[in-house]
Amino acid sequence: MQITVEIPDDIAQRLEPLKDKLPQILALGLQEITANPTTGFSGLTEVLEFFAKLPSPQEILALRPAPNLQTEIENLLDKNRTEGLNERDRRLWQHYEFVEHLVRIAKAQALLKLQQSA
Repeated sequence: MQITVEIPDDIAQRLEPLKDKLPQILALGLQEITANPTTGFSGLTEVLEFFAKLPSPQEILALRPAPNLQTEIENLLDKNRTEGLNERDRRLWQHYEFVEHLVRIAKAQALLKLQQSA
């Protein structure tokens, strides 16, 4: 299917070097937009909203994946071990890895802050 979309020039310039990845960018964007924020940290949006509230170091260290997200991650791990991941699954896994990386950085900084204040 072909879709024509008008976008601002600044976004067009940023997308130009990534035009071959546009379907993936749109898929991840749609996934983020349709994520249900009431189900826990299912994506970057929820993590950023959590950090935007300026949580205490203790709250950051206590942050854990929602049970449904943990189940989804375990399902992807099982699928990778048994049958392998398809393209959509690989993109989803990369998305989760990125979010986990951000959370790990925040937790390391929170731990340093607690150690410095002790």
